[in-house]
Amino acid sequence: MSKNTLKKRGIVLETLPNANFRVRLEDGKEVLCHLAGKLRLYRIKILAGDKVIIELSSYDLKRGRIVYRE
Repeated sequence: MSKNTLKKRGIVLETLPNANFRVRLEDGKEVLCHLAGKLRLYRIKILAGDKVIIELSSYDLKRGRIVYRE
């Protein structure tokens, strides 16, 4: 994890093509996210309604990376 990332919790709203997802954060914001490499490697399935932890870059708070499924 880089120093410039923020970890947030959210719920997956919908699945999009190419392993992209629309996630609603706990504070109500919606973010476009993609799967982290380890989740792709081990074929972790993410469905609408799943609770996830995402990393947001401090440079672009509208895009994130899903790093954990709860």
